[in-house]
Amino acid sequence: MKCMIHLLLLLIVTSCRSQTETRTSRPSQVVGGPCEICDAIKGYDYESLQAVDTLPDFAQSTEPLKITGTVYQPDGKTPAAGVVLYIYQTNEKGEYQRPPGQNRPGAATYHQGWVKTDAKGQYTFYTFLPGAYPNGREARHIHPLIQEPDGKLYWIDAYLFDHDPLLKTEIRKQKENRGGSGILRLRKQGDLLVGRRDIILGLNIPGYAKTTGSVLASGPQIGEDVFSFTPQHVWGPDAGTKTCPVCKYGRYHGILFTVGNDRADWQDVANWLTYFEEVSHQRQEYLKVYMIYANKDSKSAEKQLSELGRKLDLERVALTFVPSFSDKASEVDLLEINPQAANTIILYRNSRIVDKYVDLTATKEHFDLITTRLDETADDIFYLPAFGSGKE
Repeated sequence: MKCMIHLLLLLIVTSCRSQTETRTSRPSQVVGGPCEICDAIKGYDYESLQAVDTLPDFAQSTEPLKITGTVYQPDGKTPAAGVVLYIYQTNEKGEYQRPPGQNRPGAATYHQGWVKTDAKGQYTFYTFLPGAYPNGREARHIHPLIQEPDGKLYWIDAYLFDHDPLLKTEIRKQKENRGGSGILRLRKQGDLLVGRRDIILGLNIPGYAKTTGSVLASGPQIGEDVFSFTPQHVWGPDAGTKTCPVCKYGRYHGILFTVGNDRADWQDVANWLTYFEEVSHQRQEYLKVYMIYANKDSKSAEKQLSELGRKLDLERVALTFVPSFSDKASEVDLLEINPQAANTIILYRNSRIVDKYVDLTATKEHFDLITTRLDETADDIFYLPAFGSGKE
């Protein structure tokens, strides 16, 4: 098959803007703390920006890359139109490069680009994998900035690459998740590497004014990654082992259904598990569901879950337990589940949270809600062959 880049050029060239034309940016207000690089976004013409842009040297690069995604309002669900997203990066040697004979505004780097999200909040960059800095101590990355239509301007976590050997576990855990996780899990589409990053406006941005709801806080936020943890499996394909659900089955959709012993409504739990079993059969390998039960009495937990699995005749839903939601040995504490919640339901795709519900009762209305969200958050990118591995 011909190089996929050749097939894309006619589509991409219309999005390529001259690197020397004069641009006029909108007034901005920096939020979220100091931002030494925020001036880099200046110098664009807002009206002429498109949802697709191509950085210089894309067509000549050895590892061409497509970055795509959706920018959402702070609720993590409503698409945000008209948002400017700016990126800049090193060349393939890991150097910030100036074009010969040109003095560039802002970051003064040749490899930079701007997009403006469309009516569906979508954006796409065609670029290439940047080189790591010559010192070899920092993972490859691409710097992004966000400017909202009302002028709010802030930096978000850099785009990083899951397969990068320099992206160690301790670095992943230290990320602020500004705008959501920036770690790209790349797929191969012909000669093109493809990665998706959805961005949530204001997420983990200090000082960003948000409307706070009355829902009990429990679990990571939409847009953040699900950290690995190792519950004890009692029922399901991994019964008798301590296996990380996200690590082993994290590529497609997954659901974590957490239940605390002190707040458990077992009839409601049974109704949820019956629904999860049904939807798992429908979606086969494209959905994995896990119940995470917190009970410090391991014998009691094993007995309860075994009886539940047999009673409901579960074939696909895994029943697991941990001593408590603050248990550090299993690392379930990283999920930050609130023990006061009767349940927490976390929907994730490719190890990233796409929705979350707390204290949701088992009703047809709520079953339909989960089914709809699974349909809405399906993504063809992750049906492509995987590229590399971030496991250490």
